Amino acid sequence: MNSGKSEIVLDSSAVLAVLRKEIGHEKVLQVIARSLISVVNEAEVITVLIRKGDSVSKAMEAVRVLPYAVANLDREQASRAGALWRESKPRGLSLGDRCCLALAEREGLPVLTSDKRWADLSFGVEVRLFK
Repeated sequence: MNSGKSEIVLDSSAVLAVLRKEIGHEKVLQVIARSLISVVNEAEVITVLIRKGDSVSKAMEAVRVLPYAVANLDREQASRAGALWRESKPRGLSLGDRCCLALAEREGLPVLTSDKRWADLSFGVEVRLFK
């Protein structure tokens, strides 16, 4: 369960929205200082930034200055993310998506995402769309 100050778990799409000032990024900014992200999702964000043309150092600095808390992936979350594959396969959820959901489930927190495929998931995690 959530023992820190975090109130919500961020999906990679939420962080990317802030960094790129995409539609809905204002909603993410309202909660980012009280949020939590999986190291897997932070790695996804860095990957996307580099793929879109940022240098490695620029991408790493972009996430380093954000005021969210970072949760390491432990064995329990890794197992849960793997177990979610079968039930999430029809929606095409990535490993990062499943790690985000496993973290939210463990912490008892909602997830903030732009991914509409998550809107009616029945994994016991509240999903909030920011755009």
